[in-house]
This record gives sequence, structure tokens and C-alpha cells, in this order.
Amino acid sequence: MKIKLHILCIPFVFFMIFSGQIAYYSIILGALLWHEAGHLLAAKLCRVKVKSCVIAPYGGEIEFENPAIVNEKSLLWIALGGPIATLLGIGFAFFMPELIAERLINVQLVLLAFNLLPVIPLDGGRIILALLLIFYPSAKAFEFYHSFSLFIVTVILLMTISNLPQSLFLVILCLFVWLQVIKEWNYRKYRLAFEKYVMHRLT
Repeated sequence: MKIKLHILCIPFVFFMIFSGQIAYYSIILGALLWHEAGHLLAAKLCRVKVKSCVIAPYGGEIEFENPAIVNEKSLLWIALGGPIATLLGIGFAFFMPELIAERLINVQLVLLAFNLLPVIPLDGGRIILALLLIFYPSAKAFEFYHSFSLFIVTVILLMTISNLPQSLFLVILCLFVWLQVIKEWNYRKYRLAFEKYVMHRLT
């Protein structure tokens, strides 16, 4: 399994360096790695082989070696793995020195709240998508959810842009997610075909 750092993490590094918050970025990176470890552990427990893991500003992107054999319940548990790890990290932080604990808890709370937004490709979106595949396997629902994700992320991005320059960090983060949603939305029909003809999940 390969672990990589997404190229769009570079603006975050420069932002933290020039703002004199490199130590704070180290905490953020540590929280992201811990969060992603939760996904990877969940994948291992579900006996799903992971080809690569790309660490992104909001978490990570996991690529399975053979996505055609990953069932819906495994997708759900893998999506839940990150938030569960973050919750455990918040609990562990209470036993750390106060100076570190306060920042670590704040970072993980923001990471958790952001990741649980119900949009693709965030964990909240992955959880809802897995639940759709389990309880409501409809091609129309699948496509509608991708369109909904694009709309919500676009609104959030415009809101953060309206608060520049104070919201520069959030703008970079939201822009990254927005680009990922665009990518998912553009390939939604290919994803639908994959779900229909390879995995036989959608009707």
C-alpha cells in the first residue's frame, strides 16, 4: 500500500509557514494521519485490500485494489472508521498537557464537523452513499445525491469567499473539496454504469 500527500496540501503548508503557524500545521497533519488510520484499520478489519491512500487537506482518499468486490456494509464501516478514530483522538487529548490538548481537541473537532458534512467526497457523504446502496439502491437517487453535493459545496465555497481575507484557510479547503465534487459529478455516469453492470447494486 502506498501513502501519498496530495499536491493541493502544498498551499496549506505555505499558508502555515508564512503565517508563523507551522507547529499548528503539524497538529493538523497529525490529526489527519490519525483520522486516516481509522479508515485503513476499518478496511483491514473488513478484509478489504487498499491499493493507495492519499492524504488530503480534509482527510484522505483511499483507493481499493479491487473495488468490484467491496460490499456496501464494508463501504459503510470504512467511511465510519475515520470519524470514530477522530472521536477517540479527542478522548485521548484530554490526557495530554493542556497546551497541546486544547489545540488538538479544537483541530479534531473542526476536522470531525467538516468531514461529517453530507456531501461527496467527505465521510458524511460516503456514509450516506453507502446507506443509499444498502437501503435505497436507486440510480436516480445515486445521481441526485451527487448533484446535491455539488450544490451544497458551491454554496459553502461562495460563503467562505465572501469573508476573505479572514477566511483564506477555509477558502482553500472548500475549493479543494469543490474540485473533488466536480470530479465526482463529472464521472457520476461512469460510476452509475459501474454500479449497475459490475456490482449489480442499482436498479
